[in-house]
Amino acid sequence: MNLRIPGPTPCPPQVLEATAKPMIDHRSPQFAELLNDVVRRLKWFYKTQGDVLILTASGTGGMEAAVVNTLSPGDKVLAVTIGAFGDRFAAIAQTYGAEVVRLEYEWGKAADPEDIRRSLQEDPAIKAVLVTHNETSTGVTNPLPEIARVVKEHEKLLLVDAVSSLGALPVETDAWGLDVVVTGSQKGWMVPPGLAFVSMSQEAWNAYTKAKMPRFYLDLGRHKDYLERGQTPWTPALSILYGLQVALQMMGEEGLEKIIARHAYIGRLTREGVKALGLNLLADEAYASNTVTAVKVPAGIDVRTLRRLLQEEHGVVVAGGQGKLQGQIFRIGHLGWVTEDDVRQVLDALAQVLPKVGFQVPIRP
Repeated sequence: MNLRIPGPTPCPPQVLEATAKPMIDHRSPQFAELLNDVVRRLKWFYKTQGDVLILTASGTGGMEAAVVNTLSPGDKVLAVTIGAFGDRFAAIAQTYGAEVVRLEYEWGKAADPEDIRRSLQEDPAIKAVLVTHNETSTGVTNPLPEIARVVKEHEKLLLVDAVSSLGALPVETDAWGLDVVVTGSQKGWMVPPGLAFVSMSQEAWNAYTKAKMPRFYLDLGRHKDYLERGQTPWTPALSILYGLQVALQMMGEEGLEKIIARHAYIGRLTREGVKALGLNLLADEAYASNTVTAVKVPAGIDVRTLRRLLQEEHGVVVAGGQGKLQGQIFRIGHLGWVTEDDVRQVLDALAQVLPKVGFQVPIRP
């Protein structure tokens, strides 16, 4: 099966083999060696000298940790949302009592840093900015370096959902001034779901000491204290950590620059291939994601039938739309363990299935 959704993503055989290793004592020197090695490698991909903490949780758990460890009920935050996961970040903050100011964009568009600048100038009481780097619901990558520059000019905290970008797209945690950066194991890291990674800057730790939102399992200070002795405060997803160590070794051998270049090439290949089939992209191509491509469903086409035929006849699995885009788009994931051949198989399958659901594919020269 060619699993081409934005996550969970396919895992290399050696990663899956590693997850089958026997259990060990998670309070032992053997575990400490594993944990410290994985954290060291993650910090290299994060491009940070700060703390990177590992939670047994989904990416959403990491987003929740970002909020509850830096904010208090009543704090005013600016939630920059361009899709479903930006909305989720805002909802988490609101659930815990933050006063959320939403800066919303049409789905398929990227955020404008100048809008963020105006929002911060108009409301100095805003304490933090929440932003999704790569919005998988729409296939859009926000201009994070420019956004970060504006946020830091105003000396606000910047909490970043990098769940579907880190490990595949450029992210410079320290150089860009990102205070909290969250990602998840099931995306660009080529590992099964179950782990979230969270980085904390010194400014984020300063905010932690004053934050009053309730936290227990997701208390990052507790995770930091345990990491210093080579442990996690709660029972970790040990099998996934085994796989993560192997995946990070593989990624280190490929090299971060080559990983980013591979995703950029495959992203362009996907978009050009989709357009060659006569289909339209949802995203403005200036901000189109190199990890997931959102494709508009032609009028009169039943996307459920399209997806079913792709899977039943060609073993290709693509994702549907989320929220307000349900039934209007389908999404092709191309992050993590992905090759040019994987994408060409998707495009070839689409060329054969589209006529069966009533869409005439242009004749290729």
